[in-house]
Amino acid sequence: MTKHRIYSVSVASVYPLYVAKAEKKGRTKAEVDEIIRWLTGYSQEALDDQLAKNTSFEDFFGRAPRMNPSRDLITGVICGVRVEDIQEPTMREIRYLDKLIDELAKGKAMEKILRK
Repeated sequence: MTKHRIYSVSVASVYPLYVAKAEKKGRTKAEVDEIIRWLTGYSQEALDDQLAKNTSFEDFFGRAPRMNPSRDLITGVICGVRVEDIQEPTMREIRYLDKLIDELAKGKAMEKILRK
């Protein structure tokens, strides 16, 4: 089975798009970072380091300190696919992040985004 192209894309190349999507809707880079830290367990320093190293999505999620156990509560459709139906673990993690950023841009409260 061939890996999807997104696996080799650097998180740093997509990160500005996440920030731009959030800022366009009146949200902040800090909120984007908080979402990523919540999902992956990276500290802000470690997140900045991963971005500086141009780490691929596959390695970014593979090396994440502690994937949040509450991420299984993330449901819904992103890119026409239900995130809870995605079988491939790395693709599911990528889509979880996409869904959280989408919720941020749609104005959802951080407490709800972070499943608190």
